[in-house]
Amino acid sequence: MNTIQAPVGFPAKQIQAPVRVRYCLYARKSTESEERQVLSIDSQIKEMLQLAEREGLEVVAMKRESHSAKETGQRPVFNEIVEEIKSGKYNGILTWAPDRISRNAGDLGRIVDLMDAGCLQDIRTFSQSFRNNPNEKFLLTILGGQAKLENDNRGINVKRGLRTRVEMGLWPTTPPTGYLTQKNMEKKCQVIVDPERGSIIKKIFEKMAYEKWSGRRIHHWLKFDINFKTVGNKNLALSNIFRTLQNPFYYGIFEYPRKSGNWYQGKHESLITKELFDLVQIQLKRDGITRQSHEFAFTKLMTCGACGSGISAEEKYKPRKDGTTARYVYYGCGRSKNHQCKGVYLREEELIEQLIEMLDQIDINQLGMQMKFEEELKRFNKFQRGVLGIANKSAMHTDVDLKTYAKYTLKEGTSEEKRELMGCFKSKIKITKGVVTIE
Repeated sequence: MNTIQAPVGFPAKQIQAPVRVRYCLYARKSTESEERQVLSIDSQIKEMLQLAEREGLEVVAMKRESHSAKETGQRPVFNEIVEEIKSGKYNGILTWAPDRISRNAGDLGRIVDLMDAGCLQDIRTFSQSFRNNPNEKFLLTILGGQAKLENDNRGINVKRGLRTRVEMGLWPTTPPTGYLTQKNMEKKCQVIVDPERGSIIKKIFEKMAYEKWSGRRIHHWLKFDINFKTVGNKNLALSNIFRTLQNPFYYGIFEYPRKSGNWYQGKHESLITKELFDLVQIQLKRDGITRQSHEFAFTKLMTCGACGSGISAEEKYKPRKDGTTARYVYYGCGRSKNHQCKGVYLREEELIEQLIEMLDQIDINQLGMQMKFEEELKRFNKFQRGVLGIANKSAMHTDVDLKTYAKYTLKEGTSEEKRELMGCFKSKIKITKGVVTIE
């Protein structure tokens, strides 16, 4: 702690010197729709830099982020700020308002803990200052709790509004391809048949049910024969075609929320009949195979090294001699940027083996990986206590090699876990002629 000598005429007791405060300017734009009117990130930075200049504040770092602050530990930039404050890089935060820092109790608790430990000396907003003293920390806690209360109440009100809407037979979100949202304010929230695409969607069902077309043949017909585009001017992906063919919304009913078991009769006009829908489901299950409209583990996370298009995936099924069916997944160039690209397809198992072999060369977000590992560890400990009856204490295991954990996840994890893991990779991954490369 810095000290200074007492002035002449005063006792010789040393007096504590004021702590030098160095600030990190943190600007966050909320992703919640109800806050779209708040200042943009650039506007926040401009205002706070002007404040720093007026009051002589020393700004040593600047961070910007667009993640929601409703959930604890989900903002990578905020997590970096916490670690840098702990390391002593700076000891103050300059931000537009207290709710820019946190709208949840977990992150707010982390900030208060940093102040209690003396690592964080001041939080300066446009109109207030929260220093490391009991009264101002208490006020910061109240304002943070108020922001959380607003979030909780807003969530309750939104859910009540959505429940009322679906009970009236109104679809609450963006309608599926073939329908449009009614723009007439007197019929707000109602959906109408898309005059351009509705008839094409109906033909998809008819070709599958009556002409026995496969999903791939429909995909080829839509993309190359009639150049069908969605409202967003994109081709309908193969997975979306299967999702469409399995959606009962087209004959008049819908489930909300998804997999809740709550079904409603819609007010919208049906594109097909229930009988046609049932015929399509039978056709989808031919040969004992049910086409699943799920997201593959590694799509949208890699690019083609030859043309820069995104990597897409395809499923193939092969009957075995014992009567069962083998499923294979192949990854290759989606050809969105070059329809003539000759990219080679790669089996998922081969892709995983190549990723594991080169994992030591891949730059990983260590903090994000550590958080995922700790979540997995907590889940395992909870299973031991609740199911196996093994009493143990949750350990942090900070000595665990995170790349070993990454290799295990690539081999044994679910598709969702693999996608979350790939989200922690900082290196850009490409597939070039069947070989995984990084840059």
